[in-house]
Amino acid sequence: MNPFAPEIASDGLSGFLSLLLLLMSVASWTVIVYKTWFLRRVATDIAKGKAVFWQANVVSQAISALQSVDRHAVLTPLAQAQQQLMPNTLGAQGDIYAQRTRVLRDALHSVLQRLQWGQVLLATVGSTAPFVGLLGTVWGIYHALTGIATAGQLSIEQVAGPVGESLIMTAAGLGVALPAVLAFNVMGRMINRLEHDLEGFAHDVRAL
Repeated sequence: MNPFAPEIASDGLSGFLSLLLLLMSVASWTVIVYKTWFLRRVATDIAKGKAVFWQANVVSQAISALQSVDRHAVLTPLAQAQQQLMPNTLGAQGDIYAQRTRVLRDALHSVLQRLQWGQVLLATVGSTAPFVGLLGTVWGIYHALTGIATAGQLSIEQVAGPVGESLIMTAAGLGVALPAVLAFNVMGRMINRLEHDLEGFAHDVRAL
């Protein structure tokens, strides 16, 4: 049994970094699982919603049909945006085309903010987790070598054990970061496709 392993395990900074990596992993996987489910449902809602909206005879009927399939309300705010124009206000002054463009833009930005939820966390975990693991490795090696120097004896077993355990922190950091980076890139592409669909729908509604 490595005589310096208890010292490494009991070190406060190493324990904190290990807990931090665990929390980062749990948070990123929570976002990954939820957003995978959410974005797939949104993609289905957009496809169904556009179909039922343009098959209706009048706008009121189209909005009602859209609400029945738009489970996460990504298309409905765009379809209802023109109803948000309030008479006798500054927002209702000027060209009607500009008014509708403004309310549709605001509604679109609100929907896109919901689609972007969690992306910042994934980017943060992907960029910082390797450095957290590296810091744990550096501190663990320093702590182990300090213990070896204090013991006054040196052998390959005494060096290899503590250093090997410290390197696990680097591997843990990479293990936390890689899924977050991959998910960030994949979901970013999915969000871009959904954004194009929403922008096209908003443009068609404005023309209507």
